[in-house]
Amino acid sequence: MNFPSLFSPLKIGPYQLKHRLAMAPLTRMRAAKPSLAPRPLNVEYYAQRATPGGLIIAEASPVMVTGFGSPGVPGIYTEQQIAGWREVVDAVHAKGGVIFLQLWHVGRVSHSSFQPGGALPVAPSAVAIPDLKTGTADGKAVPYETPRALETSEIPGVIDAYRQAAKNALKAGFDGVEVHGANGYLIEQFLQSHTNLRTDQYGGSIENRTRFLIEVTKAVVEVWGADRVGVRLSPYGVANGSGEPDPMPLYTYAVQSLNPLRLAYLHFIEPRSSGAGRAEANHQNVPSAMVLFRPIWNGVLITAGGFTGETADAAIAAGHADAIAFGRIFISNPDLPRRLQRGFPLTPYNRATFYGGEEAGYTDYPAHDELEQA
Repeated sequence: MNFPSLFSPLKIGPYQLKHRLAMAPLTRMRAAKPSLAPRPLNVEYYAQRATPGGLIIAEASPVMVTGFGSPGVPGIYTEQQIAGWREVVDAVHAKGGVIFLQLWHVGRVSHSSFQPGGALPVAPSAVAIPDLKTGTADGKAVPYETPRALETSEIPGVIDAYRQAAKNALKAGFDGVEVHGANGYLIEQFLQSHTNLRTDQYGGSIENRTRFLIEVTKAVVEVWGADRVGVRLSPYGVANGSGEPDPMPLYTYAVQSLNPLRLAYLHFIEPRSSGAGRAEANHQNVPSAMVLFRPIWNGVLITAGGFTGETADAAIAAGHADAIAFGRIFISNPDLPRRLQRGFPLTPYNRATFYGGEEAGYTDYPAHDELEQA
C-alpha cells in the first residue's frame, strides 16, 4: 500500500496540487496606506513563495471597515483593494501557484481608533478581552475596550459583507476563499460560550452559537461554490482571549454542521501553536486537533502549527491530515517546499520583522540557491 507523503499530489476542490505543503495565512501589516490595498512589495512577497501546483492561503483580509484591528492590513471591500490583490494573484498564477484569500472580521480584537467615527468595536456580546493589551492606530499600548454587542438586526449586514468580500475576491482572480473562524476573532467569538452571552437565535445553545459560522460559510458558498471554499478553526486555541472550557462538543457540532456543505477543505490550527503570533508558543501535553477531528470530518483536512518537514510527512503518512500549512518558516524560507524536499537547511526567522515595515524580514530572505552563490 502506498501512503501519501508531503510531496505527493492532492486534489483540493477543482485544483490538482503537486505537493501537500501549503503557505498558511500570515498577517504582515504591509499594505499601502491609507488605501489598505496590496502594493508591489506584497506582490513580490507572494510571488517569491509561489510554486507550481502549490497552495498559498493569502493573509486575513477584513471584509468591511469595522473588521480591522491592526494597521497596514489589506482589505477586500474597495475597488482599489481588489485591484491590488489582482496584481498578487496574477503573480502567483504566473508561477503556477494556487491562491485562496482568507476572509476576516476581528470583532472585539480591535480598538475604537480603528473604527469609523471612533466607535467601539463590535462583537457578539459586550465582553472585553481580559489581561491583554492592544495597539491603537497611533501605536500606543492600551487595554482592550469593552466592545458593543451587535444587534440581531445588524447580523445579516455583517454576513452580507462576507458575501460581498467573496464576490470581490472572485473579481480579483483568486482561486478560492477561506473563512477565518479561528484565533479568537468574530466568528470564534460567536462560537465560544465565554464570549457569546446572547439570548437570541445566535446565542445560548451550541446550535445557536454555531449559526453565525454556518450562515457566513453558506453566504460565501453562494458566491464560489462549495468546492472553492475552506474554513479555518482552532478548537483548542488560546489566542486573543479565546478558549472554550470543553471544546469537543462545540467543535464536533460545528464540524458535523460543515460536513454537508462539501467544502474544499477544513483547516485546523494545532493547539501547540495557538497564539504563536504574539510570542514563541509550543504548548505541551495538549490534544491534537487533526487526530481528534479527522474521524468527524469527511473532506480534505489541512492542519498547521509547529510542524517540521519530518513531522508533517509523518502526519500525512499516518492519515491524520491531507496537507500541512507552514507559517513562520515560510516567512524566512521563500523556497520552503524545495528546501524540505531536498533536505536543505532552513533560514531562521526574525520575529521582530513579522509585523509592519518594508523589505526587511519580508522580501529580503534569500532562496537556498542564492545563499550558495553568495
